[in-house]
Amino acid sequence: MSELNYIDLFGFLAALLTTIAFLPQLYKTWRTKSADDVSLIMLILFIIGLFCWIIYGFKIKSVPILVANIITFIFNFSILVLKITYSETDG
Repeated sequence: MSELNYIDLFGFLAALLTTIAFLPQLYKTWRTKSADDVSLIMLILFIIGLFCWIIYGFKIKSVPILVANIITFIFNFSILVLKITYSETDG
């Protein structure tokens, strides 16, 4: 891996912002025990997209892409699990 430069720092900033953007939704879903306002199709498509980004980041050896998308994958997979769990307990 090459030396960390300003482009990588910009990538890490982008990664940080897009990753933490999902924390409020994860917290709200966990706190309210409801994910009715979250689209199941959107979550599934987004998670598949994140998986593709992770493969891409691995192939090009991009730490910012890998870190951001692995963490965002974990957050969104957690939201998906909560959505499924809370949907099953409602009905």
